[in-house]
Amino acid sequence: LKEATDEVQADTPLQEHLTDFADKVARVAFSIGFLLIAALCIKEGILISQGEREAEASVFLNYVIIAVAVIVMAIPEGLPLAVTIALAFSMKSMMVDDNCLVRVL
Repeated sequence: LKEATDEVQADTPLQEHLTDFADKVARVAFSIGFLLIAALCIKEGILISQGEREAEASVFLNYVIIAVAVIVMAIPEGLPLAVTIALAFSMKSMMVDDNCLVRVL
């Protein structure tokens, strides 16, 4: 009996779609965060080299905080989007196969 309950269940196509899309959203969020911090640090470096500002660690720390905030906000906002898009694609494929419970409202 224990062997029957220990079987690993395979992911459904919807779960695979959601996992793949969530991974893509996370990669994009991290990429944007790193690009943002790089751009802001380059901008600050240029202002420091031109003598318009003095080098302060708090400015760079603020840039890191902004980048982390962008990453943290993008990932949870992308997950409901992933579910909606995956369900839309699944519904579209069900309409083609005539496996849809409700075709026209």
